[in-house]
Amino acid sequence: MKILIVEDEPFAQDELKRLLTKAMKDYEVVACIDSVEDSVVWFENNEAPDIVFMDIQLSDGLSFEIFEHVDIPVPIIFTTAYDEYAIQAFKLNSIDYLLKPIKFVALKAALTKFETIKGQYTNTSISTDKDLRDRLLNRKEPDYKMRFVAKIGDQIRHISIEDTCYFYAEDNLVYLVSIDNKHFIIDYTLEQLSTLLNPDIFFRATRGHIIKIDSIKKVHKYFNSRLKIELEPPFKDEVLVPRAKVNSFIEWMDR
Repeated sequence: MKILIVEDEPFAQDELKRLLTKAMKDYEVVACIDSVEDSVVWFENNEAPDIVFMDIQLSDGLSFEIFEHVDIPVPIIFTTAYDEYAIQAFKLNSIDYLLKPIKFVALKAALTKFETIKGQYTNTSISTDKDLRDRLLNRKEPDYKMRFVAKIGDQIRHISIEDTCYFYAEDNLVYLVSIDNKHFIIDYTLEQLSTLLNPDIFFRATRGHIIKIDSIKKVHKYFNSRLKIELEPPFKDEVLVPRAKVNSFIEWMDR
């Protein structure tokens, strides 16, 4: 059996491989991929595996975005830390799941289910429609972040969302850039921010940037079907939206 793992945490990749070795004798992990962009490229250029284990939160966004670009004609087992509401949505969409941290018994049951239904996927494709993605991401009224705290020497300052322009990661630190072009180190990862910020206002445009709609000065077409964003205040390097995220970025801008 050929297995593809789409997971951005190396420890989680290794743990899943360990459990698979315990549960199965004859299998091959054909690749481990950690991003939406690389997943799209992989599916476009490789023969489909027998099954895919797919994390929801990847290094450059949510795995649901992969289905906007490619058809995947094999069963998907999502690995997720989402609550029971989301799990029920997966069941309605005939997609199995493993709740993190993954338990051996749950993995074994999922593989048994796969053996039962795998013949149904020979000539069909799994897709997640926009309504389903919206239900998963907006399953209840969220309390989005209204302000952030940053330490400046021996002082503590708060920065409101209204005064925030964008976030970026650099050297294992995450910075908030304010409207007056000051850069503050904050104690969050970009992955955490993706769930804490209002998705109508903020978008993870690249693996290392989350931008606010009001901070976009200009957007240009760029080489290899990408987009180049000019931010205000300006960012020191080019901010390039990868090809796999262009459509979702444009849809976000057009809300």
